[in-house]
Amino acid sequence: MTRILCALTALCLLAGCASQAPLQMQRSPDDVRAEILRKLPARLDDRAGWANDVYVALTAQDIAPTSEHLCAVLAVTEQESTYTADPAVPGLPKLARTEIERRAAAVHVPDFLLNAALRLESPDGRTYAQRLERVRTERDLSELYEDFISMVPLGRRLFADHNPVRTGGPMQVRIDFAQTHASGYPYPVERDIRHEVFTRRGGLYFGTTHLLGYPANYDTPLYRFADFNAGWYASRNAAFQAAVSEATGIPLALDGDLLVPGAPLDRPGSTEHAVRTLSPQLGMDDRAIRRALERGDRLDFGDGDLAIRVFALAEAAAGRPLPRARIPDIRLDSPKITRELTTAWFAERVDARYRNCLSR
Repeated sequence: MTRILCALTALCLLAGCASQAPLQMQRSPDDVRAEILRKLPARLDDRAGWANDVYVALTAQDIAPTSEHLCAVLAVTEQESTYTADPAVPGLPKLARTEIERRAAAVHVPDFLLNAALRLESPDGRTYAQRLERVRTERDLSELYEDFISMVPLGRRLFADHNPVRTGGPMQVRIDFAQTHASGYPYPVERDIRHEVFTRRGGLYFGTTHLLGYPANYDTPLYRFADFNAGWYASRNAAFQAAVSEATGIPLALDGDLLVPGAPLDRPGSTEHAVRTLSPQLGMDDRAIRRALERGDRLDFGDGDLAIRVFALAEAAAGRPLPRARIPDIRLDSPKITRELTTAWFAERVDARYRNCLSR
């Protein structure tokens, strides 16, 4: 009888867990938007528009609009742009001019030729130099580059048809990421995905994809915030690198990058080389190790034979359990960053905003 009661209790608990997630998805749109409004800054312009765009960013991707998910999106948005659809970048004209001059020097374009090209009239009637002096946001700069590339032969020589503005929007999402994940985008694309990233709706949608659009077994959102900065599964992969280092005694950069892109099999990167030194204990040859590491951008890597065996060796060497996630040790490097910042700094700042949001 006791066994039957225990079984029934377990079934009831499972039924409760199973029914809870659909109920979260069944919240009315008005209820979700009302919660978002309560969590947005009181003096934010067009709060209703922001609330609707956050709601669509989640529900269009079948992400449950829970308080935790809402606050994760809002916390990253606040950290990246303080709720500005197209945030201004301090000193952007100087940064942009420096980049153009660097590219010109790299392809041996003399200064007088570059200056002559910038004095040409652009499609909006101003010269490119005049526009360059007045750029405030990444969207301004991106549009200037596009005109310069398409209208001026020297522009194609400098930029090879590749717009160098790589991020944008209220969540500062990478444009190439958005272009790769554009399937299912719920809005009409007026020009192209690059331009959608610079809008509030597009920036929130693709930023939400980058933050929540992949499965992960983290026990705290802190690691998702780190991944937002460092790349999907970077926190899990950094913990794997730490385990490899523990098992081999080889110091490694714990940055979450398991492979050097495009590296031939006979010239592995440092993490792959360290794993190969464990080949006899792992029972895997170089090709098998490479195939396993290539799955480092997928959820199942953490449950694969390579990860399981490496952690077993590492924990035996350490004499204690080792974490399956850690914040990557990455120093942030960008012309927009004027002080020394790290992925840990970013993740912890976002996590604090997230917890404040949940308390509101």
